[in-house]
Amino acid sequence: MKIALDPTPFHHSHSLLEFPALAAELGYEYLQLTPHPDMIPFYIHPKADQDLIRKFRAACDAAGVQVASILPVLRWSAPDEQLREAAVRYWKRALQIGVELGVHQFGTEFSGRPEHPELSEASFYKSMEELLPIIEREHLHVAIDPHPDDFVEEGLAALRVIRGLNSPNVGMVYVAPHTFHMNDAPLDILQAAGDKVRIVHVADTMNHHASHGLRYITNPPGNPVRVHQHLKVGDGDVNFDELFGGLAATGFLDREDSVICSSVFAENENAREVSRYQLTTIKDLVRRASA
Repeated sequence: MKIALDPTPFHHSHSLLEFPALAAELGYEYLQLTPHPDMIPFYIHPKADQDLIRKFRAACDAAGVQVASILPVLRWSAPDEQLREAAVRYWKRALQIGVELGVHQFGTEFSGRPEHPELSEASFYKSMEELLPIIEREHLHVAIDPHPDDFVEEGLAALRVIRGLNSPNVGMVYVAPHTFHMNDAPLDILQAAGDKVRIVHVADTMNHHASHGLRYITNPPGNPVRVHQHLKVGDGDVNFDELFGGLAATGFLDREDSVICSSVFAENENAREVSRYQLTTIKDLVRRASA
C-alpha cells in the first residue's frame, strides 16, 4: 500500500516541478498527480510536452518520490456529444502521459450530470468503448469516484456502472469526505467492491444530514447543491476506525497496488503542518486496523 500526498493545497505556492521535493520534505514517498494547469488541467487538453514530462520524472528521481496515481478530471460522460468527443481525445493524451511517466494507476470521476443520468451513462459507456482497449493494452488501471453532483453519486450504484464494463482494468475510488453523499454504508460499499477499490482519499467532512438536515443551510431552501468539505482527519464526522477496519478486512491495506491519498483542501494556510499530521494519522489508522 502506498500513502500519497495530493499537492493541491500547494498549487499557489509551488511549481509543478517542486512537488516531488516538497512531498519528500513532508515525509511522503508518493504523490498523487491531481489536475494542474501545466500537466493535465481540469476539463481541457493536457498541456505537458515531452520536455516537461522528462523534467518531472527527473525531479521525482532526485527527490526519491514516485507518482502513485494520476487523477485527470475530464468530461467523458458529458451529455453534450462535442464535449464527450473532446474528452476522449484528452483522455488518450492523459493515458499516454501516464505511460511516459511510468504510472499505471489512474483515478478520476464519472464527470456526467445528475439532471441527465441516462444520457450521461450512455456517454460514459460510449467513451469507454474507445478508451478501454487502450487502457487494457497498456496494462493501466482506472479507478472512478462517484462524486457529489455527478450522474451517479451513490456507492453501490457506482459499483454497478463500473461492473458493467466487465474489465479488471477499471475499479473504484473511495473518497472518505464523500461518505455522506454515497447513501450506502461505508462497510457495505467496501465489502461489495472488494479489490475493485484501488484508491482511497483520506479527509474528513461533516454529516450534512445531521441536525435534521440543518448542519448546513443554503438559501433559498431546496437549492440543488451538494456540500462537503475536505478537512483533516478528526475535524468532521467520518468514522475512520470503521473505514480502515473495512479496508483491512477486504485486503486493501496489504496490497502493493493500493493507494491512500491525503486530500485535505480546507487549510492551505497550514498545509505543511496538516500534511505531516495526515501522514502520521494515516499510518496510525493503518497500524490499528492491521492489529
